[in-house]
Amino acid sequence: MFNLPETNFHFCGDEYIYAEISRDMRAESNFKALAVTEELRRRNIPGIIDIVSSNASYLVRYNPDVISARDLVDYLKEIDFTKSDPAALGLSVRLVEIPIWYDDPITREYSRRFSSRHQEPKLSNFDYVMKLNGFTDKEAFIDRHSSAPYLITMVGFLPGTAWHFPLGVKPDEIIQAPKYKSPRPDTPERSVAIGGAFNVIYPVKGTGSYQLIGMSAVPVVDLSNQLIDLKETSFLARPGDIWKYRPVNESEYTSIEEEVQSGRYRYKMKEIDLSPMEYMAKGKEYMHELMGDF
Repeated sequence: MFNLPETNFHFCGDEYIYAEISRDMRAESNFKALAVTEELRRRNIPGIIDIVSSNASYLVRYNPDVISARDLVDYLKEIDFTKSDPAALGLSVRLVEIPIWYDDPITREYSRRFSSRHQEPKLSNFDYVMKLNGFTDKEAFIDRHSSAPYLITMVGFLPGTAWHFPLGVKPDEIIQAPKYKSPRPDTPERSVAIGGAFNVIYPVKGTGSYQLIGMSAVPVVDLSNQLIDLKETSFLARPGDIWKYRPVNESEYTSIEEEVQSGRYRYKMKEIDLSPMEYMAKGKEYMHELMGDF
């Protein structure tokens, strides 16, 4: 029987326990982190203040006056062990479609404005990522990038920022890129970017260092509460969900923006049950089966 990676536990000060599942990013490690943190929340153990899952780890904050660190580690080890068999895991997640305008004039302009901070000042970020990953044809690059489903492995840094990692893609086929040599002081809201093997959509304007490759037509944060699908939390991303990019042209991008601004836009979503065991056994084939015609 294949087990998920063994977890190492570390005490961080008097109030935190850090659980490291693996040091390298693997979808299997994230599946385990999601399953353990979900079970921790379900048990509602007295003394636990906060639970946060990350790419290949999780963090627990606790009140040492209510529960001792040693007792809490015993709880964590017991739960962690039960979540180490992928055959026993099942995750209920959402598929979410994100319409993207690739190689748009907005991110090209930002590439130009901050070219002095970039590895290759004469190239746009989009062209730089294409070059690094061996693409000479723009449409082939867009097809490769948008065909993979992306697992939301972590939410944080800025509220609403979701790190997402490609599923069903061989390690040597993952589109990757280094961060800027020096961060930009400005990044457009809703820009799609790549740093390492991870993708992000910037929720608001601000600093950033990931390579910009396009613009999302839809927000990942809605503090105005106009959009029906974001009224409950204002944030689109949930750890464990799967995002699927859909390329759009300028005309459709503008049309969707207008729907968003009027509050009429509805995100294309689908609830699914994801089996880590089947994913680990079948990879890309399983993801195609799971997504169907989504």
